[in-house]
Amino acid sequence: MARPESANHLQVEVVYAPAPRQVYTRTLELDPGATLHEAVMASVMQDFPELRSDQLRTGIWGKEASPGQLLRHHDRIEIYRALRVDPKIARRERFRTQGAKTAGLFAKTRVGGKAGY
Repeated sequence: MARPESANHLQVEVVYAPAPRQVYTRTLELDPGATLHEAVMASVMQDFPELRSDQLRTGIWGKEASPGQLLRHHDRIEIYRALRVDPKIARRERFRTQGAKTAGLFAKTRVGGKAGY
């Protein structure tokens, strides 16, 4: 059974984080049959011109979705930004600066204790 509000409009939320600790959220009311691409175009394009790329990665509730995906009532649309650093390289660099004796299982946690215990 359809809810009365979903018969006329879909209510969706578009979320984008342009930088760490900055979250942009906009709630939209769209016509039934609206696609993910239409929601993104209606919400953030005027505020974030860098999102006009064809390489834009988007998802719904944490799962990657195509621009033609039909939306449902109360969907959360997420716009993913590109990684600036490969996570494997960043981890190697952190490990190199912290040293083998101060990171993770290799750290000595008590005086006289062995690393890893």
